[in-house]
Amino acid sequence: MSVIEWQPAFSVLVSRFDEQHKGLINLINDLHSAMQRGEGQVILGNIFNSLVDYTKNHFADEERLMEANGYPDISRQKNSHDLLLKRVVELQGEFVKGNSVLSVTVLNFLRDWLTNHIQGEDKMYGRFFNDRGIF
Repeated sequence: MSVIEWQPAFSVLVSRFDEQHKGLINLINDLHSAMQRGEGQVILGNIFNSLVDYTKNHFADEERLMEANGYPDISRQKNSHDLLLKRVVELQGEFVKGNSVLSVTVLNFLRDWLTNHIQGEDKMYGRFFNDRGIF
């Protein structure tokens, strides 16, 4: 069972970013499913690797489009991206060192990211890009 299902309300009105955000939802659901089977710690390494790749690629993609179109709030987005990536790397570092990184901590972090960043900050750029013919 999925803990989060994609909903139209999650859309940022730019299809390629919606597709990328669906990838984050898949990571959340994969972790949740593993936790339900008692295997959360087992798959955290793979989740972290996927999450680091996701954040670097997704944020770079968003920022390239913002720069190319003169998005006025790009500095705030970059700062937010930097903080999110830093937190992912910190959590991954704790896991790699063998420190107890609870899968529930990672799950909550990802859910908060979905709620606060994507549904908050990312929603703001949708109309901006749509006005420039980017959907």
